[in-house]
Amino acid sequence: MFLASWLWGMAVIVCCVSWFLLGRRRRQQGEPPLENGFLPYLGCALKFGANPLEFLKEKQKKHGHIFTCHVAGKYIHFLTDPFSYHALMRQGKHLDWKKFHFATSAKVFGHGSIDPAEGNTTENFHQTFIRTLQGNALDALIEAMMENLQYVMLQSRTPKLQSNTWVTEGLYTFCCQVMFESGFLTLFGKELNSNNDKNLSSKQETERAHILNALENFKEFDKIFPALVAGLPIHLFKSAHSAREKLGEALLHKNLLKRDNLSELVTLRMFLNDTLSTFDDMEKAKTHVAVLWASQANTIPATFWTLFYLLKNPEAMRAATKEVQRVLESAEESISLDGKHISLNRKQLDNMTILDSIIKEAMRLSSASMTFRVAKEDFTLHLENDFYNIRKDDIVALYPQLLHFDPEIYADPLTFKYDRFLNENGEEKTDFYRNGRKLKYYYMPFGTGIAKCPGRLFAVHEIKQFLALMLSYFEIELVDSDVKCPSLDQSRAGLGVLQPSNDIDFRYRLKCL
Repeated sequence: MFLASWLWGMAVIVCCVSWFLLGRRRRQQGEPPLENGFLPYLGCALKFGANPLEFLKEKQKKHGHIFTCHVAGKYIHFLTDPFSYHALMRQGKHLDWKKFHFATSAKVFGHGSIDPAEGNTTENFHQTFIRTLQGNALDALIEAMMENLQYVMLQSRTPKLQSNTWVTEGLYTFCCQVMFESGFLTLFGKELNSNNDKNLSSKQETERAHILNALENFKEFDKIFPALVAGLPIHLFKSAHSAREKLGEALLHKNLLKRDNLSELVTLRMFLNDTLSTFDDMEKAKTHVAVLWASQANTIPATFWTLFYLLKNPEAMRAATKEVQRVLESAEESISLDGKHISLNRKQLDNMTILDSIIKEAMRLSSASMTFRVAKEDFTLHLENDFYNIRKDDIVALYPQLLHFDPEIYADPLTFKYDRFLNENGEEKTDFYRNGRKLKYYYMPFGTGIAKCPGRLFAVHEIKQFLALMLSYFEIELVDSDVKCPSLDQSRAGLGVLQPSNDIDFRYRLKCL
């Protein structure tokens, strides 16, 4: 027994030494500085995953504005100089932004490859999203979301809302339930003809139960999302795997056809799935699960952080409340609890520049997205003052949190300042500088270039709607006004807006209107 253990131990040591001597990548002439790490395959993954921002700041200080890290079998070139970001955008001939996203979507959601080159579909997904989430289509989404938010806040939660009675909940739990239910109804509609049903109340309760069940499945699946992106198979997580399958079953085309007021996005995606793909029924449904996840996973925590910072900052709360009242008065919209809902269109929401600044500042402090490009071939990356050789299949990445927390760009960068993105005239501020030079790229929670999130406009508008309605209908306050800001959950770094490490209790009640 001892001999067997000794032999296994020696074998492991030999493998590690062999990797260290033979398997480690060697930096070649003209390439960026290289950090291999000491662990086979993982490389720097554990240090990077523990705190990406601090890890990258340390390497930036050591190597300069570009360096290469071996992370979980991939070689990633981190570009940290914001004045060189445009160089990445110009390299469409050599860099592919779709490959990583296509592969990740198939791996995480369980559908076949959506890369047209693979032959499963000829749909241009990016164009589908732009067509159905921007322009005129955005107006319809905003209108539907406004109606659904008020239904969820004021009707579906009626048992909790008694006049002059405070309701205490976790702030993240509240945002999660309200935004998920409202967003689900906006994208995937309501049960067919439910508005004309004689048993309307019972039907609505049943439908809400189904949506809240979908929310529980969403949360169970979302918990292991970072592990799936990292390459772990979902079969290692039985409950999450079951949750994903249940979400897929709920979004089968045969079930979606039983619903009314489907969004243009879902209607078009169903049509294109049926006409342009060879996916089976469950694979089609899982492409809708991907849409559901994309619509919720970052919007929910962004909503939490925005409302949390509002509640923690009386000056911001006063300014936001005053702006909402001004826009409602200008739109001749009155606030009441008699069933007549507030209606604000896209132009009116766009006039809420203070809310816009508050949302931007909250996302600046909480987002940790990463922009990826995969090298199609060996090529030379030309930056502002130098150039570097990049190998085929390497990844070139931007980590905008470095930008967002740079004290040369944002004074006192860890402090929430509600008017940081407003100029002296109260309009959107776009002039930000570093080393005396104006920046083109200074705020990047949604990515940049052609791969910029196509749903970003809807996301900001729905958070703005949520805030406007909360400030209009409810008195809201933190249970503990001195509560500390929760830390960011670093396990999701690179995936978008980070969740809080713990929930915060708040309370709310209907205003006496």
